[in-house]
Amino acid sequence: MSKKKLLTLSLAASLAFSATAVSADTLSNQATENVHVNKDTKTPDFISGKLTDPSDKAAKDIVFTYLEENQDTFKLGKKELAGFKVISQEQDDLGFTKVKLQQKFKGVPVFGSVINAHVGQNGVLMSISGNLAPELYDKQSLKKGATLKADAAVEKAAADLEEKIGSSSELEAEVAPELVIYSKDGQAHYAYSAEFEFLYPEPGNYQYFVDAKTGDILDSYNQIHEAKPSDRANLTGEDSTATGKGVLGDTKSFNTLVISKGSYLVDRTRGNGIFTYDAKNRTRIPGTLWLDSDNVYNAAYDGAAVDAHAYAGQTYDYFQDVHNRNSYDGNGAELISTVHYGRSYNNAFWSGSQMVYGDGDGNTFVPLSGALDVIAHELTHAVTDTTADLIYQNESGAINESMSDIFGTLVEHHFNNNPDWQVGEDIYTPNVAGDALRSMEDPTLSGDPDHYSKRYTGTGDNGGVHINSGISNKAAYLLANGGTHYGVSVNGIGNDKAGEIYYRTLTQYLTPNSNYSHFRVSTIQAATDLYGASSAEVASVKAAFSAVGVN
Repeated sequence: MSKKKLLTLSLAASLAFSATAVSADTLSNQATENVHVNKDTKTPDFISGKLTDPSDKAAKDIVFTYLEENQDTFKLGKKELAGFKVISQEQDDLGFTKVKLQQKFKGVPVFGSVINAHVGQNGVLMSISGNLAPELYDKQSLKKGATLKADAAVEKAAADLEEKIGSSSELEAEVAPELVIYSKDGQAHYAYSAEFEFLYPEPGNYQYFVDAKTGDILDSYNQIHEAKPSDRANLTGEDSTATGKGVLGDTKSFNTLVISKGSYLVDRTRGNGIFTYDAKNRTRIPGTLWLDSDNVYNAAYDGAAVDAHAYAGQTYDYFQDVHNRNSYDGNGAELISTVHYGRSYNNAFWSGSQMVYGDGDGNTFVPLSGALDVIAHELTHAVTDTTADLIYQNESGAINESMSDIFGTLVEHHFNNNPDWQVGEDIYTPNVAGDALRSMEDPTLSGDPDHYSKRYTGTGDNGGVHINSGISNKAAYLLANGGTHYGVSVNGIGNDKAGEIYYRTLTQYLTPNSNYSHFRVSTIQAATDLYGASSAEVASVKAAFSAVGVN
């Protein structure tokens, strides 16, 4: 792997599914249904249309009835249907009620098997999106439950992790193993899922799956998630505004909290607050809440904090003003940033509860908080974590990364912050003009594929999460701007419409195991909801995905 690729932002399935929409001959109301079929399981992963008759029943009951009537098509047993759990139910901006369901087998959650169902205002089921694990009742490996103790599974994973990273880690949170059903290479296993969160010897959050019978490590990958937050509830002072100079020397204003000793980088005007901390070149987060003596932040050391604080506010405003989303979780969650993390640390990451920014080494990077698109990229990972929860591996991980690049770029354009279709250009290689961490217009400039036929299929980079994001990034560029790629012409629809479509796709239709094929049909459905099935916007979405080989 190239040196440049190793420097990609480490922020927080690989099988290709059929992209052909076919009539659902075996489903109820077959004349009005379109079905996208998983070519591997031969079961639907996306169904749309008028799937049921109008009803005054509760939305969840409409969904459960439909699944029961079509259990043979989904290859589910009656006992499995009874075990499905409603994760959430909410009404979206278009009036649909979205019911999110977790698949369970004998009371055990099936990892990544989540579906989103949309019920219209007249009680008609309009879509079901997501991958369910079929025929679990026939799996011999699931006839008997776990025999390994959870503690023993954690010990197995911890030993593997120590070997992987070369030393023992200092955990940020207690490991809490959970028994799940985990499918790998066509086999289903009872397994313990466990996350190891640590900052030393380097930041990491490793997801492990340990066979609950044999103790074998079934899978593991690094995902930056779930750091430990600190208490900010007792802050008092007077809300104010301040000015300061950012990393690149530009002056900006932002909200602060004035106390007798100066002012904190605290903004209480947005959601439950924006808080910016100083790690003081150590690796403990969140660090010390930033305190300035005179409410003027012009010192060189202030620059990283000024940008982290101000750009977090702008990203909050974009999602609130454009998509009516109150912070990343939709419920006003605190936005926490830590700057000056480590020494010459050439990276930035979303931890699961906050953003963390290194200062760079001055050659590869300057302080990474100095780019609005990087900060918006970080916070979009948070939006993804609380909506689609795309697994950070293989194609779902590539979609996860691409969504962050897409919205990072859209936020940059929204605020007219030297907008372009590059990622991280403001803070990358300060001594080299014109380059960037990634180009969405031409992903091949950094060695990434711009077409599905050129996708990376190895195991590095968590199965190509940064590399293969180029496929979706190119499609997003074409959708917004138009162009011809691989002989396919796309009529651009502009940033605003593209943003609306991608936001709805992310929050309403994508699920943890979504791959590129499912991404295409989900995005088409989102555009259909917003603009109509025969609209120019839907035609452009179809063309954009076709142009990058996702059919």
